[in-house]
Amino acid sequence: MPGPGRYLLGVLEVLLLGGFAWLGGDSIRGWLLPRFEGAPAYLASVVIGLALLIWGAELLGSFDGWEPVPYLVLVAAAGLGLWRFLPRPEGEGGHPHPTQQVRVRMTPLPTVIALLVAGIAVALFAWEAKSKLSTGMTGFDSTWYHGPFAAGFFQSGDTWDLHFIAPQFLAWFYPANGEIFHAAGMLAFGRDVLSPLLNIGWFVGCLVACWCIGRPYRVAPCSLALGAIALSVPALADQAGEARNDIVGIFFLLSAVAIALNAWGGPAGERSSPRIPGTSAFGSYFVVGLSAGLAAGTKLNFLLPAAVLVLGLVLVAPRGLKGRAVGLGTLAALAGGGYWYLRNLAHSGNPLPWIHHLGPIDLPAPEQALGGREAHSVFGYLSDGGVWSDWFLPGLRDGLWLLWPLLVLAALAGLALAAAQVRGALVNQEDTKSPRPRIALGIAGLVGLATALGWLVAPTSASGPEGMPRGFESGLRYLAPALVLGLALLPTAPLLRSLLTHPKVRRTLASHSGAKDRRTPSQARWRRGFAAAAGLLIAVAVGYPVQRHYLEGRYKDPTFTSAPGLNAAFAWARDISDARIATTSTRQYPLFGGDLSNQVQYLGVEQPHGGFEAADDCRAYRRLLAKGDYDYVVATLDREAGGAAFPLQVRWTEGPGSQVVLKEAPTVVFRLTGALDPSACR
Repeated sequence: MPGPGRYLLGVLEVLLLGGFAWLGGDSIRGWLLPRFEGAPAYLASVVIGLALLIWGAELLGSFDGWEPVPYLVLVAAAGLGLWRFLPRPEGEGGHPHPTQQVRVRMTPLPTVIALLVAGIAVALFAWEAKSKLSTGMTGFDSTWYHGPFAAGFFQSGDTWDLHFIAPQFLAWFYPANGEIFHAAGMLAFGRDVLSPLLNIGWFVGCLVACWCIGRPYRVAPCSLALGAIALSVPALADQAGEARNDIVGIFFLLSAVAIALNAWGGPAGERSSPRIPGTSAFGSYFVVGLSAGLAAGTKLNFLLPAAVLVLGLVLVAPRGLKGRAVGLGTLAALAGGGYWYLRNLAHSGNPLPWIHHLGPIDLPAPEQALGGREAHSVFGYLSDGGVWSDWFLPGLRDGLWLLWPLLVLAALAGLALAAAQVRGALVNQEDTKSPRPRIALGIAGLVGLATALGWLVAPTSASGPEGMPRGFESGLRYLAPALVLGLALLPTAPLLRSLLTHPKVRRTLASHSGAKDRRTPSQARWRRGFAAAAGLLIAVAVGYPVQRHYLEGRYKDPTFTSAPGLNAAFAWARDISDARIATTSTRQYPLFGGDLSNQVQYLGVEQPHGGFEAADDCRAYRRLLAKGDYDYVVATLDREAGGAAFPLQVRWTEGPGSQVVLKEAPTVVFRLTGALDPSACR
């Protein structure tokens, strides 16, 4: 159990990494988007700062060198260098001209209500995460690939090589921007104590992005409240306390849209170009493309909306500069997420190894079945009344609440009304002094519609046996980004916007307000700084006992799988350190041990083009054990089956050279005491 000194060292590393990344991100934002101020400025700075953290990890990880000290030095050098050498605007962005005027500001009633709704949403999400502080992360995807990827980065310092896990869905090719942050927390603390808490931060970031989406149209409180409702649907509840990365991708996608709308949308949409000598007039295109690329580098289902957003830059860019705008946005998107697809290209000859054909062209890809559930899309079942009554309608009710029709219709209305602005702006360009704000809003709507379309046709949106799409309800998380974006955009529709911002409505709401704010800007900054410092000290003080509680209960008595023996193996592994463990389990993260020092590997055979398949005979299996120099073998089925109580690998491991440590159906844990002779296989 780490003591106070080790805990404080981890806290210091996290604060330094975050501080230097913020310094660099804010410097770039001030250079590229000097007219941004308030929440949009902070949001853009955070996005760029997060990109700096990812780039540092990728750079070092490409040479097996992602370790705590080099990482901190690299991020510090980047942050300080950008702060020192990039020009900084005076009196713009988040740094207004100093003034001694006392501000008297009323907090409008809609803002108070929206903050209350958002606060409730955060509290509910945090409450869902609380249980994981007693058990460890127990979600299927967290224990299948999110956790193992992060632990693999942490152990090896290598982000370039493929980390082979159970041979399902070619998951080792998945992009891993989200796992970078879990691994960074492991590097700081030597444990995964930050992992159950990270998604709370991403959730709050999504709320800030929703506010920023409505801000250029003076409907930020409504966008925040509606976005908070969409983010709280049961389909996203499994993000709380887990390493799932849907919420990460949603944050980056919402941020890309929010930055685009604040750059080109609203009444001040045309005034966003930098006016610092020597800077490009394309700063907004770069930051929007970067955020879209970060989403695509987090999860595959964000590829389509990210591409739509980047290609949409051609509509919003001035004539004669469209090619440059799209080119810059594309380069920025590749910088945000292209690393993982470049890695796939290097290992398999194909950036998307799931695609075997491009028209008549055959593409290099692993020749193996995807495994897991059968692939089916919602689109393929649209006309199947039985599937609707037995699966889709109950799934929609459970995954999106009882009022799901209202939620879906409102989100679609928001997306459709926004998307319609593109055609109206392009058709009536001659009648409009500046069509860019309407086009920007239209692009945002098209991005959301593309997200919904991607869910509709995705082969995992209704996975399961023919006519039994058991994965439908879980797959609603792929629709959730469209719902959140659609509801955040709904108040920006012209009719609703004119109603919400009507002078009489605003005067009526202003008469029911919160407390007055009588402070100079300098006083306000000092108070905010003091509040932030106090909050940080409280968080650090509370964090130590929370950390101890988490580590004491982490996988101590797991019951989250349907295989009792596998649960017992997870409990056994928490006290094992510095061991090499071979396994046949799809869910393997708990086997890494309490201090994440166990090296865990699914027993399989590498195939051409980055393929990986389970060993299918005893001789091959024993040769893999000898090659890996393993200390233990966890031979198991993923769930109890009606037939065999134990897998074949149990027989393949038995004999001289192995000793049973734990045996409970359908799992046996062996300690290897000597070499297992392949020729002794029966």
